[in-house]
Amino acid sequence: MRIPFNRISNKSDRGLRFVSDRWECTNYGLKQRDTSSILKVVQCAGLMFSMKKTILVVDDEKDIVDLLSYNLNKEGLTVITARNGREALERVKQKPDLIILDVMMPEMNGLQVIQELKKDKKTSSIPVLLLTAKGSETDEIVGLEVGADDYIVKPVKIGKIVARVHAVLRRQEQAAQKAIPHMDIISIKDLVINVSSYTASIGKHKLVLPRKEFETLVYLIRNRGRVLSRESILYAVWGENIHVVDRTIDVHIRKIREKLGTYSDFIETVSGVGYKFKM
Repeated sequence: MRIPFNRISNKSDRGLRFVSDRWECTNYGLKQRDTSSILKVVQCAGLMFSMKKTILVVDDEKDIVDLLSYNLNKEGLTVITARNGREALERVKQKPDLIILDVMMPEMNGLQVIQELKKDKKTSSIPVLLLTAKGSETDEIVGLEVGADDYIVKPVKIGKIVARVHAVLRRQEQAAQKAIPHMDIISIKDLVINVSSYTASIGKHKLVLPRKEFETLVYLIRNRGRVLSRESILYAVWGENIHVVDRTIDVHIRKIREKLGTYSDFIETVSGVGYKFKM
């Protein structure tokens, strides 16, 4: 049975195996199908664990915007676009996860856009990938010092941009995980979870949670407010050696909700994506 492109399995000692209707790879190499080898290498590097992200592409050249939009959409990313700096600052209100930003644009150049982003706490942490024809070492240093997270020189090489986008998003997600405090005791109203002893209770009532249900609940709470895809939960709770389908998460969530009783509404289903622990 064929599994989705972002499902991962680790069977025997062959290492991670990625399969889709278009491509397949293992640690032993690539089995070519009908997509470019560069993009297969990017996907085989294990960059598809996260939930769907939104990318803001800003460039005054329509061909580049269209090219990037097409290929990023193929990667499962949502793309919004802008054709100049001022329009980019308006699009930022849609809260993109990353910005691909041209430097030389009318009205407001890319460096000025970054400076404006850094002034606002709501936008200062959005990673920016500069895409520019200015390729001198000095230009690159200036771009990075202003606040860009990466710097790519035109002409556009799609494979490189896709890889850099995934790398920046991955670093951002890892940083967010480290920022979340991992307390041994988690208390939410009457719900008390002792992570060390694997116990949970609501008031005086002890909850009976098997290991995976317990770890799933703790993972949701530690990432409260964030929408988590089924794949990311599988990877976090079951690890790399995944031999279960993502609907396993749905079963675990249903059982957790039953045991939480009046607290079950804290776990919100996000249609087509996954789950979120809300407070």
